Amino acid sequence: MRIKKIILLNTLLLLVAGAFAQDLHFSQFFNSPLTTNPANTGFIPDADYRIGVHYRNQWSNIMAEPYKTMSAFGDAQLFKERLENGWVGVGGMILSDVAGSGALRSTKVYGSVAYHQLLGNSSLLSAGFNLGWAQKRIDQSALKFPDQFDGKFFDAQIPSSVILQNTSVSYFDMQVGMNYAYFPQENVYINAGYSIHHVNKPRETFFNDQTSDGIIPMRHIGFVNAILKVHERVIINPNVYFTTQAGSRELTGGMNANYNLSEFGEKQLIAGLYYRYQDAVIPVVGLELGTLKFTFSYDVTTSSLKNYNNSRGASEFSLIKKGFYPTNVDRQSLCPKF
Repeated sequence: MRIKKIILLNTLLLLVAGAFAQDLHFSQFFNSPLTTNPANTGFIPDADYRIGVHYRNQWSNIMAEPYKTMSAFGDAQLFKERLENGWVGVGGMILSDVAGSGALRSTKVYGSVAYHQLLGNSSLLSAGFNLGWAQKRIDQSALKFPDQFDGKFFDAQIPSSVILQNTSVSYFDMQVGMNYAYFPQENVYINAGYSIHHVNKPRETFFNDQTSDGIIPMRHIGFVNAILKVHERVIINPNVYFTTQAGSRELTGGMNANYNLSEFGEKQLIAGLYYRYQDAVIPVVGLELGTLKFTFSYDVTTSSLKNYNNSRGASEFSLIKKGFYPTNVDRQSLCPKF
């Protein structure tokens, strides 16, 4: 009976992922700036440029082939010396996702542009957009459908009535967003943003039937965070993130804390805790060494899915490197620092 439940669960998860075209997401949304909001492109309070990689492994204990999501991104600030109290941010990212047994694979490539304008001495307004190309491929031979269940197992030898006319689909995609930052003093930094994804409403379907919708619904993302220096050796970073798409909603909130292990902040210990409403508790640990920051998090499932995965949801890693241009030796940070 347990084997039957796990097989049914795997099939359901794969079909839901493909049928409703829900977007990829990371629990460490705060370490994935360009997927959260294109206005984050070049929005780097404590550096001139950054590059990062991200990896997520989900449901490894209930699936023979767990869901794997990977990303790489980079962005930079340009024209700060030419524009009065503003700059342009440019960047790009690559996303790759393998669902389950590899039957469903997604690849997305985006380029981002944003403009950032200082408003006086204590606030910043940003707006940006990105354009990208997305492709999804499916291996129907790796799929199992309800009419192939023989009462005990899914038998691939049993013909299925489900036939996919296309095994690959690609389309252009577009996102837009805005950010506002407020930094009234050197120890306080507050930031809020809102973005809309799939504003061009691309069509994604493996069927030729034009009567089927297949339109990817727009996704809305909002976030609020702060960077607060509360002690000579402690900086806290509370975050709240909300997204909705096609009737699905996700609300995540929590906080990171950085503890200074050195004189000038070259070594910092990171610890945090987040909660995704009705889904998971997410502890976070990390280490910052100079310009490199490594962060690990783990989703401890609290929803009814914990009966199948024993509360073991997903592990996630991120590595980010920040830097300064050689000619910008007097760069001033907009956020609190050690």
